[in-house]
Amino acid sequence: MKALLPWIKMVGIMSPKIVPVEEAGTRLRELISLAEQGEEVVIGYEDQPRVKLVPIRQAPQKRVFGQHRGKIWMRPDFDEPLPESFWLSGTP
Repeated sequence: MKALLPWIKMVGIMSPKIVPVEEAGTRLRELISLAEQGEEVVIGYEDQPRVKLVPIRQAPQKRVFGQHRGKIWMRPDFDEPLPESFWLSGTP
């Protein structure tokens, strides 16, 4: 842990919680809980940060084709070319 202290100081106040691998084994449930709460947990080994413990996020729901049918519309002239005044005016 002493060798990790310079690295901890280098990353500043928003530093992750760095735990030696020996200690992580005995505190795994606690570290998982911290990671789930959004705290960054890093496990160090041989005086170097090695892995980051992060929670698995739920996959987004699959999109349903046609779900918003009839709720979105476009003007009939949507595909028509824009007038020359649009391009020459300098403002959108």
